[in-house]
Amino acid sequence: MAKKRTRRTTADVAPPKPVKLVGKDLDTVERLKGLADVVVKAAENQRDPHLDIPSRTLSNVTYNRRKRFLEMGKRTNRRELFNLNQARSYMQTLLAGSGCADLIHRGKTLSIRGLYYKLKHTIPGTKEATFDDQSESDAVLEDLEVLAGSLREELHLFADKRGDMVGPIVITDDGNDINCARMGRGGYGIPSICEPDVVQFKKCTADFILHVEKNTVWQRFNEDRFWETHNCILTHGNGQPPRGVRRLLHRLHVELGLPVYCLLDNDPWGYYIYSVIKQGSINLAFESSRMAIPDAKFLGIRSIDLERCDLDPNVTINLSDNDRKRAKQIAKYPWFENKKPWQKEIEKMLDNGFKLEVEALISKDISYVTEVYVPERLENEDWLD
Repeated sequence: MAKKRTRRTTADVAPPKPVKLVGKDLDTVERLKGLADVVVKAAENQRDPHLDIPSRTLSNVTYNRRKRFLEMGKRTNRRELFNLNQARSYMQTLLAGSGCADLIHRGKTLSIRGLYYKLKHTIPGTKEATFDDQSESDAVLEDLEVLAGSLREELHLFADKRGDMVGPIVITDDGNDINCARMGRGGYGIPSICEPDVVQFKKCTADFILHVEKNTVWQRFNEDRFWETHNCILTHGNGQPPRGVRRLLHRLHVELGLPVYCLLDNDPWGYYIYSVIKQGSINLAFESSRMAIPDAKFLGIRSIDLERCDLDPNVTINLSDNDRKRAKQIAKYPWFENKKPWQKEIEKMLDNGFKLEVEALISKDISYVTEVYVPERLENEDWLD
């Protein structure tokens, strides 16, 4: 006779044992605890609990000309518990903080979607859900980052990997040694969380970093083993580089002293990507000191390359009205507006009436970009700053 199975319930599951917190985890938990303490103190003093969240808007971001990157200002938005228009977002913010603290205490990580499901439930005694959809929790998490002064990755949250690296560097990733010169065609997938307590640089003999915009271009450089013949680290961010890629580039540049050269498209989007790598972004202005690379160089492709490289006119792409509008906005960025080479570059693109992708160089030869274009630009120090 078969044994009768007993059904396990939540009550049967042993509570998770907390891990010993050290370093950044300890600092982050203390910051989150500080937010909770503010609420407790307000209640003890019979005052309305509130949170003052730094404003993540353009009007609250300034360009520090001495440091050469974007910084967040002191303007805040108050979020109050006893304000009917703000009570929901106030409670969501504290709930997200509690969820992240739990992750850190347990030594676990989650995707931002995973945390959304961890926090999503119906409030007991009501029909009210904590979150209606992920867009709500994503916005709250961004607020929590600036409120706690911690990167999302320090809150034990990760995003999808959208970048790869190959070259003469050995790293230790979560205790495992990885030789990035032996990763084949796929390369080392740059993780979302690449803080020093997770990723360490064990050995590096590279002379510089070449960051390319797209995976398709990166594949050409990797297949031609450009990183080997030119002794460099080759990275990409699959378009706009995600935070993990930007953070790793910053660490490689600051900790190992490696120059960063960016091979990007000749269009407003390529200019913007360079701007984000170099000066930081509005949303992450509070972390520019750990993200921005003010000394990064724009290696190409350039507005003069149709003539200079003798390319077929059919490889050009006509500028749209939105392209023109965006280019004029970028020309007014304070880190571009006083640089004559950049003003000339953008003006030339607008006069051309077209944009160029790096892949346009394939019309010359499959390996023209790896064997001629980039080597010549590097040798002649022909880049924009």
